[in-house]
Amino acid sequence: MDERAALRIVESLVGAAGDDAAIIDGQAVSVDMLHETSDFPEGVTPYTAGWRAISVSLSDLAAVGAQPTVTLGVYSPPQFERSALEAFINGAIDASTRVGAEYVGGDLDITDELTTVGIAIGKVDQPVGRSGANEGDAIVVTGTLGRGAIAVRKFEAGAVEEGNELFRFTPRIEPGRYLASEATAMIDSSDGLARSLHLLAEASDCGFEIEEAAIPIDPQLEEIVSDAEERRSLGIFWGEDFELIATLPPDTVDDMRSSIDIPLHQIGTVTEDGLKLDDASLPDRGFSHR
Repeated sequence: MDERAALRIVESLVGAAGDDAAIIDGQAVSVDMLHETSDFPEGVTPYTAGWRAISVSLSDLAAVGAQPTVTLGVYSPPQFERSALEAFINGAIDASTRVGAEYVGGDLDITDELTTVGIAIGKVDQPVGRSGANEGDAIVVTGTLGRGAIAVRKFEAGAVEEGNELFRFTPRIEPGRYLASEATAMIDSSDGLARSLHLLAEASDCGFEIEEAAIPIDPQLEEIVSDAEERRSLGIFWGEDFELIATLPPDTVDDMRSSIDIPLHQIGTVTEDGLKLDDASLPDRGFSHR
């Protein structure tokens, strides 16, 4: 059983599980677990681990249009060291403060590999799910795609300072709140553009037609990956970028562009069924925990 199959079982048993976050009485709640093997390349600092542990859950709140208020974290290394623990907590505090939330602590444990859990709680007036996309809507993406792949390549090349900086992303809280006022469906891109579109299509019972030339691949990929096809694959399928993917009524796109402080790219259109990248089928590939 893979992660998606396991999630379907959770959804069948837990009515309030939600999509990116659960919505309960005007509160959005999200939790994410990260492991050294699958999520923290060699060279990730404890400060970055704390920042990222909290930020991945904050990104889920952004995807439903919530304003975070409180965060908590679980820190579980093979052994405790004062400097590493303090750095982890400082990273969690700084990531929370960046988006107007307060880090209030969490839990500690000892495990065979570094394992973290981030919990984010926030207020939401107009929650957006994954199931409301309508045929004819525009599909938009914030920022650029490929940042996660760039970071991993930096770590692999020994450029750990640059890798850590890239890993300390800022969750798209403010853009998410603006988009939520018009979006018919939304998701973050942690699983990659292709996988995220498949998840949206499944939830909304619709299709997408994507223009490859319109996909905002991060230009830094050209600096570290010479092969054009590999750059394309990393930008579309890798994931871990934590941008927002939303569907909007077409006549609202320009207003949204002028309302948020980061680039907003229209990459395609919602259709009745099928997922196409130009004239070809878009494979359902992306990041997954194994």
